[in-house]
Parts: sequence; C-alpha cells; structure tokens
Amino acid sequence: MNNSFGQILRITIFGASHAESVGVILEGVPQGITLTPDIFTEDMERRRPQLTGETSRLEEDIPTIEGLDDEHRTTGESIKITIANNNRRSKDYSHLKRHPRPSHADLVQMRKYGEEYDIAGGGIASGRMTAPLVAAGVVAKEILKQAHFATHIIAIGGCTDSNKFNDIIAKAAREGDSVGGIIECRVTGVTPLLGEPFFDSAESIIAHLLFSIPGVKGVEFGDGFAGTAKRGSERNDIIVDASGTTLSNNEGGINGGITNGNDIVVRVAIKPTPSITKQQQSYNFEEGAITPLTIGGRHDACIARRAAVVVEAMVAIALADLSLRA
Repeated sequence: MNNSFGQILRITIFGASHAESVGVILEGVPQGITLTPDIFTEDMERRRPQLTGETSRLEEDIPTIEGLDDEHRTTGESIKITIANNNRRSKDYSHLKRHPRPSHADLVQMRKYGEEYDIAGGGIASGRMTAPLVAAGVVAKEILKQAHFATHIIAIGGCTDSNKFNDIIAKAAREGDSVGGIIECRVTGVTPLLGEPFFDSAESIIAHLLFSIPGVKGVEFGDGFAGTAKRGSERNDIIVDASGTTLSNNEGGINGGITNGNDIVVRVAIKPTPSITKQQQSYNFEEGAITPLTIGGRHDACIARRAAVVVEAMVAIALADLSLRA
C-alpha cells in the first residue's frame, strides 16, 4: 500500500479511521520554520464538524509534532505529526464486511488487502484521513509564505446560491440522504515557472493530490469544461504586460504545465456521501442475494463543506513540492 507522495517535500500518511491515531510524516521541509500547535488550530477547526448535517463524531484534533528543535523550529530532518482518535465506535461497521456499502470502498479494499483488513469507519479510505493532510497543508503554507489561498464552496446539490446551502444540506440530513458539492481554490502570489511539461506539469501534480481526497470525482483548472463551449478567439488569455499578466485567466494560471504568475484557479467536484441512513439495496455475501442495507454510524450529509480546507491543503502541498524542486 503506497501512502507516500512528493519528490522533495514528501508526505507519508499513517493510521486509519478507527486506529488509535492518524498522522503524517513530512520529509524535505526546509530548516528554520517555526511550527507550534497554535498555527494548526484555524485549519483544523475549518475541518471539524460544526453545522447541521455534519457527523456527530467529534475529535479534539490537536496535533503532536515530533522532530523540531527546542525552539519549535524545523531542523531539515523529517517531521512526524500525530492526531489521536479518541471517539471511535467500530461496532457500527462490523456488518459491512458481509454487506458492503454501495459506492464505498468497503468491497474493493477487502478484496485487495484481505478479509482481515479493518474497514471500520472506512479504514484508510475514510475522510478521517484528511485530518493529517490538513496538518501537512499547514506546513506547506508555511513554506509558501508569499502565496495566499482563498477557498470556498461554489455549489451544493447543484445549487449555486450560497444562502441556500445550509437548508439543502439540512433537508438531505433529515431525509437520511446526502448531497455533493463543488469547491473552488484560488491561489495568488504563486511563483512563476513551477512545473514541467507532460508528466510533472503543475496540473498533474495538483490533480494527483486532489484525486487522493476521498469523495473527489472531478478536477478542473481555469474555465475547465465550460471552456469547451468557447472558440479560441474568445477564450485565449491576452497577455497585457511584460510580466505575463493576462486580461482573463481561462488557463487557471498554468500554461503548458508551467505556472505563469497569474492566480491558480482549480475547482473540485465532491460526490454525495455514500454512507447515508436511508435504507439502500446492496449485495449480501452471507445470503447470496441483494438485500436491504441500513448503515448506521456517524456520517456527513455533505462532505464538501468540511473538504474545502482539505482541497486547500492538497493544493498547498503540491505547490510547496514544486517550489522546492525549482
């Protein structure tokens, strides 16, 4: 199982949804960056469930950081960040080994890793694994001091009116159902000329990490799929000055795999949470037939809202690695 990514800034996640802890090991972090627990608080809070329709599983999510000097600074050696799992209810998932959830990773994980693989809470495919990713993103943003991130939800359940988002999620939760959403991340102040054509393009590296987030089913840069409805003459980004600034930004800040100095703009499609309380039908391996399935457990009616900071973290990790390669 490969749980590592990155060339210079290399991250390795460990743990599982219902293990004693989850965490991440970071290699390649430059020396001299101050990392105290308080700088993680804001982003960890953005990920925590707080609103109607979000999971009732509450964790403190206070990171323990190892590998720093006596003044909480990085030394150039690896850093280990551990986050405890104190609120576990593994018994909620015991029946899913014989009756797997539709559109979830239960069945494929057991087939790939064996019957002894622990799928409680989704195992390593759980959204719980995004907690250490957010922590890694905080470190990445400390590397990218010149960059500014603005990330927000632009659609929930097909609706783009942000005033209705909470009501849409609450309605789905009351009905035992779920909805998906679209997240946009915009990064200003990105160093130009990061990335290479083809396999190490800025889009390739960013998209690779974004598709690693549980529930992500689509990624687009700039005007994305909407750009296919335009002609080149109306879509092309006109260069307006010697620094390469463009009149529009349909390319999303990247040309030929290389950042061009304009804002990076990326959008991510998050599917509806597959774990819903509404009764579903699924193949029951014990009975050898399709039978009704009631999942139980604690789940979000929409994971997109809490995933915004995860998307931001992954974009930051990608850009930090690319900046250290440059």
